[in-house]
Amino acid sequence: MNVYESMLETKEELIAHRRYLHQCPEIGFDLKQTRSYVLEKLREYGYEPETVGQAGITVTVGKGERCFLIRGDMDALPMEEKTGLPFASANGNMHACGHDFHTSSLLGAAKYLKQHEDELKGTVKLLFQPAEEIMTGAQDCIRGGILENPKADAALALHVVHAPFGTAGYTPGYACGSCDSFTVTVHGVGGHGAAPHRNVDPILVASHIILAAQAINSREVSPNEMIVLTICSIHAGEAANIMPYDAVLKGTIRTMNMDVKAYARRRFEEICHGVSATYRASCEVEYLSEGIPPMINDDALCGELSGYIDDLLGEGTSYHIERMTGSEDFSALSTEIPCMLVWFGTGSDEEGYAYGVHDPRVTFNEDALPMMAAIYAQCAMRWLEKHG
Repeated sequence: MNVYESMLETKEELIAHRRYLHQCPEIGFDLKQTRSYVLEKLREYGYEPETVGQAGITVTVGKGERCFLIRGDMDALPMEEKTGLPFASANGNMHACGHDFHTSSLLGAAKYLKQHEDELKGTVKLLFQPAEEIMTGAQDCIRGGILENPKADAALALHVVHAPFGTAGYTPGYACGSCDSFTVTVHGVGGHGAAPHRNVDPILVASHIILAAQAINSREVSPNEMIVLTICSIHAGEAANIMPYDAVLKGTIRTMNMDVKAYARRRFEEICHGVSATYRASCEVEYLSEGIPPMINDDALCGELSGYIDDLLGEGTSYHIERMTGSEDFSALSTEIPCMLVWFGTGSDEEGYAYGVHDPRVTFNEDALPMMAAIYAQCAMRWLEKHG
């Protein structure tokens, strides 16, 4: 019986994990219920879990100098679910990015690896990571020592994606964009909407900032470089006849080049302050953190692990895809050790799955769970057989 056949026997258990986690989505580092569930299951499987960073969980299985890391993220998004599923979330958050799948499949791999511990030719380290959606969880776990004691030599992460079911897409080299999340608070002078000359309109200023910032994309960075600067949120005022004092913009900057990343951060801040001053306002520009680098998939590791995936699920399961402008904070690990990020297809339009991740209506085919769990276990075991 191969790894996938064994995982199929635990399919109902994996679905139970997923549905429990789906009903209690939590965000950022505040994952009390999620962490409690993961810790309970790991202890049931025979592990002694440890906390890494603020809210990460790690365990190891096997022994030996060589160490392969497998990672699944646990956090959700602050959005209302609109799937209509019988196990839908009702707490105002949603696993719209499929991290409930990632955590559940990693639990499945954890159970299998513990049952087959004597077959391992080295050590497998598992990381259940928080705060991927706010792009700070991976870096926090690195600062917490996840890559040490034992030292991780290579790593794999899976992420669900709106694509044909059962496919494993990856991009060698630069695979995903960096990410810098920002908040701009424009300070004006509020007052009566019928007397704008007595006020300083922060909504007008914010509108000019939005337009001016697009020059970074279109006129200040080489067309040969990928850069996406997007304003995704604007909030100001509450009434039709009252000009507010403040307007708040939120968005992200993404690129594949660290020099472009640094330039865009600096120029965006300059533009915000310059535009605000032009219209007699002021502003504050805050970045959530130092941001994350682009995701780099190691060519050699991709070549090796894609072969293991095809051996497991059939020739052609793994295939090259175009790089993504979106971001994944697994990229923070990819600058430290060889890594591979795999996008696992959980259903396409033609298969009845009409919505992609981050949509409040998105659903995923649960038949993917044993496949993903098997990939985690298969790749870890086979890599250690070759390198252990």
